[in-house]
Parts: sequence; C-alpha cells; structure tokens
Amino acid sequence: MEFKKFALAKLRQVHVGQTPLVYLEKYGVYAKLERYNPTGSVKDRPVYFMLLRAIDNGLVGENSVLIEPTSGNTGISLAYFSALLGLKAIIVMPSNVSVERRRIIEAYGAEVILVDSMSKAVEYARKIANELGGFILNQFENPNNVLAHKLTTGPELLSQMNFDLDAFVAGVGTSGTLVGVSEILKSFSESIKVFAVQPRSSPVLTGGTPQAHKIQGIGPDFTPQLFNRSLVDEVICVDDLEAFKMTQQLWREGVFVGISSGANLLAAVHVKEKYGFERVVTVFPDDGSKYISLF
Repeated sequence: MEFKKFALAKLRQVHVGQTPLVYLEKYGVYAKLERYNPTGSVKDRPVYFMLLRAIDNGLVGENSVLIEPTSGNTGISLAYFSALLGLKAIIVMPSNVSVERRRIIEAYGAEVILVDSMSKAVEYARKIANELGGFILNQFENPNNVLAHKLTTGPELLSQMNFDLDAFVAGVGTSGTLVGVSEILKSFSESIKVFAVQPRSSPVLTGGTPQAHKIQGIGPDFTPQLFNRSLVDEVICVDDLEAFKMTQQLWREGVFVGISSGANLLAAVHVKEKYGFERVVTVFPDDGSKYISLF
C-alpha cells in the first residue's frame, strides 16, 4: 500500500501531454509536436496511463520487474518512469534501432536486450517475463494505450484545431495514437478522414510481406492487435529514403524531429494535394536526438 501511494503520487507530478500544435506554412499542414513530453516522445502518454492503471490495480509493486518489447521510444519512456519509481526495467528491442535509443535507455538504468525483429522482441519479452515473474505493459495489446490518446491527444487536437479539420494522418507502430485519436475525431464528425502511414518496403497493413525498413517507430513486422481498420479511410505508403530526406529537410528548417515525423509529413502533404483538403493534421511523434547517427 505504501508503494502504491508513493508511486501514484510520483506519477501525478509528471506533466504529460498538452503539447503544442503548429502550422507548417511551407507544407500547408498542421503538426502536433510530441517532443515536448518528458522524454521527448508521444510514448510518454500511453506508458503513463498503462503504468498508472497497473499500479492502481495492484499489478505492479515495489519489487516488480517491468519488461517491454519496443522499437525505442516506449523503452525510453518506461526506463524513465522506472527510474522515477525505483523499479527495475528490461527493454527488448530489434537490433537495428539507433545506438542513441539504446544509450538513453541504459542511462536511466534499464537493461537492454537486442533481438532480430519486433515480433521476436514481443516473443522474447514474454519468455523472460515468465522466467522472472516480470510485468509486461504490453503496448501492442493493452487497451490503455488507445485510451491514453482517446483521453488526451484526441481532445487536445480537436480543441487546438477549433473543432475544424478535414483529415488526420498518423504512422502505425502499435497504432495507439492512430486509433485513440481517430475514435475521438470520428465520434465528433464522420466527415473527418483518417489516413494510416506505413513503410512502402513493409506494407503489412495492406496485406504485404513484412520486410526490413528504416523508418524507426512505425511498421512492425505484424499487424498490431489494437489496429482498427474500420477507422481508417486509406493507408499511405512512404519510401524510406524520402522519409529520411524530409526529416533532414525539417531539421534544416529548425524542426528537430524523428524519422517517423518525416514519413507522416510526406503522407500528409500527399493527402492534402490528392484530395484538396484545407485542414490536414498529423503528429510528429518525437525529437531528432535519437537518430543523428543514422544520417
């Protein structure tokens, strides 16, 4: 009980969400800047909610080992919150993630285990959780992932757009952001169109074969359980190289974001030009500090 009281009080002191929305005049697109969360990414939202619920329900205590398969940002967020609460964390990641992501996680005191792919990370995380009696937040299946965005990101975005937008564009990793925000937008107005973004080289969401790609943060080699195809009007494919070029272009314009942000912007511009929408919104999931070694 003492740990629960301590942990919940600690978590409630952390400011997550209420990130700025900016208009990128050059592209005619609005972008929500999630780098302003505590660890610099949108993943602070679901990790905060998933951890809060787990502690409140007695699933995580002072001796718990937190384990999570992730391509990076969820691992960074979980490592941060674990350090804040004095808990041990083990992060299982694909070996192709940037070295910066690994080092940030280790800087928070968490252990990093590298495997071949995202699906292997999920499999291995379950294995060590069984062996150690650890707790997996399970971001790919946990409904609190979607709920975090339904309660925060979606309402924030609607309010910041003065309840007037034509389309929402977001990359699919766990699909928590896309699904949570889209549920809010579609409940407000069915006329709002939703576009999911995936790597062209790994078109899993459209029935293609999973392949290696370079857009870290989206495009797992499986369709996430949380993904709700009925909310999506169209899936947009983005080339790896073009996403890198757009990301670097944004850096040169003073917008320091990650590669999935470049992919999202490419897709948003495509949607705007193809359909003639005036008010297109996307999410820039994180900052660029974790990707410098890749350029």
